[in-house]
Amino acid sequence: MTSLHYAASIPSLRLLSKCKSIDSLRKAHTILTRNGLMSDISRATKLLLSPEQNKESFEVVKFQVLHYQVGQKYEPHYDYFLDELNTKNGGQRIATVLMYLSDVDDGGETVFPAAKGNISAVQWWKELSKCGKEGLYVLPKKRDALLFWNMRHDASLDPSNGCPVVKGNNWSSTKWFHVHEFKV
Repeated sequence: MTSLHYAASIPSLRLLSKCKSIDSLRKAHTILTRNGLMSDISRATKLLLSPEQNKESFEVVKFQVLHYQVGQKYEPHYDYFLDELNTKNGGQRIATVLMYLSDVDDGGETVFPAAKGNISAVQWWKELSKCGKEGLYVLPKKRDALLFWNMRHDASLDPSNGCPVVKGNNWSSTKWFHVHEFKV
């Protein structure tokens, strides 16, 4: 199933472009979209964290839809900017909302590798991929959303990563929140 085929099967998702990421961290297809599905996502995030103008969005590209196929993943990374150029418009990204648009047959967990705890005691531990057992994890479930801060309370950075898809496809969407107004 290609990104283009899937996008065509979602009536509210209008495809502007289809591209493979050249980012060395992201091993996925990216779809840049306009409106449609965005109105549903905006309603879901309207009351979170900050005024609407502090949410990262663009006139044409309102949000990012990611498609991970078998073997594709997102390496450990920060949603926090480490350079001055990216903070000139809106300041730092302070939080991220990751919305799961599909279920994944196996793998595809979102993992916070620096988080510690006894998570092996939970009943679904055996359902996790090897990668999913490497920290605090969230299983991708269609219609779920994950809100996380991009840094800890002491302002140190907190990495996250996506585990490889073992079976099936992982479709998700991202929305970022900034310290100040994000201008188009």
